[in-house]
Amino acid sequence: MTPHSKFFPQALILLAALLLSHLPARAGDRPTVPNFSLLDLDDANHELHRTPGRVVVLMFTGTGCPIVRKNALKFRDLKDRFESGGMNFWLVNSYADDSKKDVRKECQKLGLWSMTCLLDTKQSLALALQVERTAEVVAIDTKDWSIFYRGAIDDQLTEGAEKPAATEKYLEQALTAFLAGKEIPTPKTPAHGCRISYAKVAEAGAVPDYATQVAPLLQQHCVSCHRADGIGPFSMNKHGRVANKAEMIEEVLLTRRMPPWDPHPDYGKFIDPHALSREETQTLLRWVEAGAPRGEGADPLEAPLAALPEWPLGKPDAVLKVPEVQKIPATGVLDYRHIKVANPFKEDVWLSALDVKAGNRKVVHHVILYAKWPGAPDTGSSKGVFFIGWAPGSTAMKYPAGVAKKLPANAELTLELHYTTNGSEATDQSEVAFYLAADPPERSAETRQAIELNLNIPPGAAEARHTATYAFTKPATIYGLFPHMHFRGKWMRYELLLPDGKRETLLHVPRYDFQWQLSYYLEQPRHVPAGSWLMVSGAFDNSALNPANPAPGKRVVFGEQSWDEMFIGFFEAADDPEPAKTAAK
Repeated sequence: MTPHSKFFPQALILLAALLLSHLPARAGDRPTVPNFSLLDLDDANHELHRTPGRVVVLMFTGTGCPIVRKNALKFRDLKDRFESGGMNFWLVNSYADDSKKDVRKECQKLGLWSMTCLLDTKQSLALALQVERTAEVVAIDTKDWSIFYRGAIDDQLTEGAEKPAATEKYLEQALTAFLAGKEIPTPKTPAHGCRISYAKVAEAGAVPDYATQVAPLLQQHCVSCHRADGIGPFSMNKHGRVANKAEMIEEVLLTRRMPPWDPHPDYGKFIDPHALSREETQTLLRWVEAGAPRGEGADPLEAPLAALPEWPLGKPDAVLKVPEVQKIPATGVLDYRHIKVANPFKEDVWLSALDVKAGNRKVVHHVILYAKWPGAPDTGSSKGVFFIGWAPGSTAMKYPAGVAKKLPANAELTLELHYTTNGSEATDQSEVAFYLAADPPERSAETRQAIELNLNIPPGAAEARHTATYAFTKPATIYGLFPHMHFRGKWMRYELLLPDGKRETLLHVPRYDFQWQLSYYLEQPRHVPAGSWLMVSGAFDNSALNPANPAPGKRVVFGEQSWDEMFIGFFEAADDPEPAKTAAK
């Protein structure tokens, strides 16, 4: 053996390591992208895991960045070449101060109207993927949501320099290799775009402190549901329980499932919004990204919680209770239960507020009280008109001063109860609370509706659109909006069509979720002149890409069960008082 022979095995190991480090990453070694949902310039929602095709390619942008402007047309050209192969190309604007108007103007200037441009307004996606510069592209395999290429489009542009032409077309080479089933030649390269500035908490790079920054946010936005007597699937009562759900927290933030608040921020202002700010979102994501550390100090989540009030509005004037205890089995899909209940009042009354208390929030999906009396408007339902409803996330219905809802003494009342099984047998006895108005109101509130009964949703349809309208023959005021579809519901929009030809969006829910049927009460009630129309538009996703779809191959029509569909734009309104008549001179 030569003097150097003993080093030969070590040399081989070192050489092998060097060679392996330059081999393209295989699918099993690739980092993955968490699911996310973002809106485009037309207010349409795009969710990664509901996207057809083999590939999703992201390019992070910001208005005014010269490197983005020089690369955008290259990205568009690649889309035109490769989209027939099942590839989706999305621009993702992650500049915090870019408005939708700014981004639209930039797209127009660059000739990018054929591109899908997503608005990462809270910078949540850029932060989750740790994107530091614009013009970075991320190519995702939809089979396992892994990244098979990340970096620059090509080598033409670098920081402060530009070649006459690209010599290495990294993204094009990666896409070509992917389609051919070959190894990616260069799976990662540096990005050389403009620096992305995040919110201060994220920009500093420091890990948010659990006791002083993270836990207070959870207490403010999450603990009201995530407590032992709440509707959340687990309690946020100490750091360990939250830390064990850190990846889930990241996912629900990126998909905008939590906190449950779905309205588009550009339309309407509503009472008690549940949305997180950009800074709050980034604080939570930074903490999750750092491994959800405990840090120092007492755990605020371990402090005793005040008991939930029996009735948030105070003691009711009357309470209607489900007459018999409802038994819910451990498993199975349950039909709606319609139970006739006695009217608690022997004379006509005016109600200033109503509330619903779910008896067992672990199994109650929704409670609706219907009222039917002679002369009530025809709703197409034998149950009567919608009177008050509750679903997880709902709040009490409280009318402004001078407004009340009439409940006639001869009204027939029906409770609609929908239960979901959770693996254990359960019982329920939900209640409805009534609050009487002190004086006869100036305005009589009604729950009205724009409804489409003739639904015909083809099998596999990903965007089956429908509309419904309501005509205002008298001047009125709208107080609240309550969109209603079932599992296939995709989006719903309320628009006011005014007599002067103007069109105003009152509410847009771009990502409808049947599990969170929320009520949206206007911060400022909207006066509506006579001759106006309320147009409710929306779409159903009856495709296999809808994870909630009970039967993608079935044609769907209107029906009361959740596996059927409905299209109802409920809203709360009252006709304006007629002007006082003056005596003739």
